[in-house]
Formats: sequence, structure tokens, C-alpha cells
Amino acid sequence: MCRTGSRTWRGNGPRPPRVADHVDVVGVLVVVGVLAAATVVGLLLRARSGQVSTAGTATDGWALAGRTPAADERVLLLQLSSPVCAPCRQAAGVLGGLAATTAGVVHVEVDVAEHPDVARSLHVLRTPTTVAFDRAGGELLRISGVPRVTELASALAPALFT
Repeated sequence: MCRTGSRTWRGNGPRPPRVADHVDVVGVLVVVGVLAAATVVGLLLRARSGQVSTAGTATDGWALAGRTPAADERVLLLQLSSPVCAPCRQAAGVLGGLAATTAGVVHVEVDVAEHPDVARSLHVLRTPTTVAFDRAGGELLRISGVPRVTELASALAPALFT
């Protein structure tokens, strides 16, 4: 007679395997490590989403949007979106609202499914991505994800009042 967990094994032959007999410690550690790494990466991406990045070198923004700036237009918010992207619709609302309430700001949304050349030329890998251009077509800033209105407005202020 031998004990298996809380049960007593009565019988001839080998004892049935216990769950702990088949658990590979290295496998468990690998799974836990992968889950921890994925969690950290997810949290970092979530924290960066919507933040303004000013390290851009793109030019010809107005041409990529298919328009030339009018006399009173100083900043172009070029939003790259995809048709199945739910955050893209939210970003469009935020950017459209900012353009409607801020003189000199224009919002143009480009569907990357219809215009993949625009996404390639701007090196955009994620939607929604918004690239802001000054009147001369130079890149001012870039935002991946849904923009934060106050941060975006304060980042655009120097370009609007120069």
C-alpha cells in the first residue's frame, strides 16, 4: 500500500502517475518568464501610446496629404488609419475636434489600405499614427496611438504662433 496525494493506492503494479511527476520545472519557468516579458512589453507600449515624439525627419507632408496649405493653415495633422482600427476612429475624433477649435490646424486622415505608399514613406508601422507638419512640409512631431489633446496642443503651440 502506498499513498498518492490524499489517496491510498491498493493494488498490484506500478502506482498511477501523479501530476507533479509530469511537471517540467524548466518548462514552467519558461512559461512564467514569457508571460512576465509580454506583460512588461504590453505595459510599456500602453504607457507610450498617445505620447508626442519629436524625433522626425519627414518632409513633404502637405504633398503626402494631397493638398497645399491655404494662407491661414499653419499645421497639418496627417493621420494614418486603417479601416478595421477602432482607436483610429477615436483618434479621428480627437484630431478633428482640435482642428475645429484651433485656428491654423488642418486634419487629414489617410487610409493606409488605400495609400500604402504614404505609410511606407513615413515609416509608419502602426495605426493610428499622426504626423504633424509645419507650413513648409517639415515634420514637427509624431504620435502613435490616440493622441492626448493637452499634450498635443502644447506641442503644436510654437508652430502656430511663429
